[in-house]
Amino acid sequence: MATVRLDIKTETALKRLVVRRGQTRSEVIREAITRLAEEEEEAPRSAYEQLQAFVGVVDSGGKQLSTETGKKLRELLKERSSARSPR
Repeated sequence: MATVRLDIKTETALKRLVVRRGQTRSEVIREAITRLAEEEEEAPRSAYEQLQAFVGVVDSGGKQLSTETGKKLRELLKERSSARSPR
């Protein structure tokens, strides 16, 4: 069970919905939450949003693994490129 505090504007909108739909306040609120949850599940999420729960949870042990990643990536790509190039 949950208790929800509503501002006046939202309370008025809820009252209108209750009358218009012939439902109880609880039924209207449950349906609204269900619809919102379904929308959230259907919405495409970015890679960051999908991995957000995991960001920052690993400790590198002080190795500063993110230092000079651009330089390391360039070197790796250069090595791969030269390995593919016919000589």
